[in-house]
Amino acid sequence: MNVPVFNATRQYATLHEEMMAAAARVFESGKFVLGNETLHFEESFAKYIGTAHGIAVNSGTDALKIALAALGVGPGHEVITVTNTAVPTVSAIRERGAIPVFVDSDDYFGMDPNKLEGKITSNTKAIVAVHLYGQPVDIEAVMTVATRHEIPVVEDCAQTTGATYKGKTAGTFGAISCFSFYPTKNLGAYGDGGMILTSSEALAATCRKLRMYGMAKTYFADIEGYNSRMDEVQAAVLSVKLPHLDTWNGRRREIATRYLTEIQNPLITLPKLRPDSTHVFHLFVIRTKHRDALQKHLTEAGVGFGTHYAFPIHLQKAYEFLGYKAGDLPESEHAAQEVLSLPLFPELTDEEVMYVIAALNRFAA
Repeated sequence: MNVPVFNATRQYATLHEEMMAAAARVFESGKFVLGNETLHFEESFAKYIGTAHGIAVNSGTDALKIALAALGVGPGHEVITVTNTAVPTVSAIRERGAIPVFVDSDDYFGMDPNKLEGKITSNTKAIVAVHLYGQPVDIEAVMTVATRHEIPVVEDCAQTTGATYKGKTAGTFGAISCFSFYPTKNLGAYGDGGMILTSSEALAATCRKLRMYGMAKTYFADIEGYNSRMDEVQAAVLSVKLPHLDTWNGRRREIATRYLTEIQNPLITLPKLRPDSTHVFHLFVIRTKHRDALQKHLTEAGVGFGTHYAFPIHLQKAYEFLGYKAGDLPESEHAAQEVLSLPLFPELTDEEVMYVIAALNRFAA
């Protein structure tokens, strides 16, 4: 048996007719950018998460960049975030000319709030709190520190659409939140796509200008902006998928529960679940001190896997100029040497799940 780490075509097969109808509706309308499909999805998604305003953009990276711009982040400012994240989190900070400042992670792979305050300086302009792998960071503690210092928080929710923390949905805590609809995400488009959410009318208005050259009306730019608009086809596709998201997340949790209870191999450390949170398992990330051997074993068994993320951003060549060195963020660096992502998507069959579990339990370094 071969078990993929992810497969997009299975989901498409279950929604084929609805997808074709949605695409046809766009083509027949003759409106392909910032039309009714985008407006409908913005309103639906903001309501689903629990914010007042949604601004659909070209990607999750652009969502972060525009959110930071709306908060006034610019050249020379410092933005605090984590190093164990996807590069786009830091790319967005750098696109604004700002300097990323890294905080080490806790036992749940999230920003350690106890280490946050020591990173704040008079030049700190924002905090980007990354909800990683589908599990919220300890956002309440992050917000406490940020509020004390009057620093706005941007929630990077690219991997946690639908997750909750103490009964509130991830993306409703900070001044602004950013989502990705890259095809592998829990709510994935058939191309790139992103969303900015906020309950601030002023921030929403600024973000809408920024996504379209800084314009509030045609051909007149109030501020310098970008070209970052979700196209109508992606908005229509996402509107078809959104009503299914809770069911899909539920299936992810079912699979994750089986992994957590049935993988019983002392060479493998299973992920910890943060109390009072709902994990949506965008990724199921284990740890092992024998990753190379386990990767070889899984390859031979036909089980797909991923590594999210093998290289902490502060140690990557592109960011050498920041001056970090090995040992500066030990928890994140240690995790990067051990993490491995197992197959987990809603259409994974029970037979495939059982096969993955059996392969992991057979592993001997």
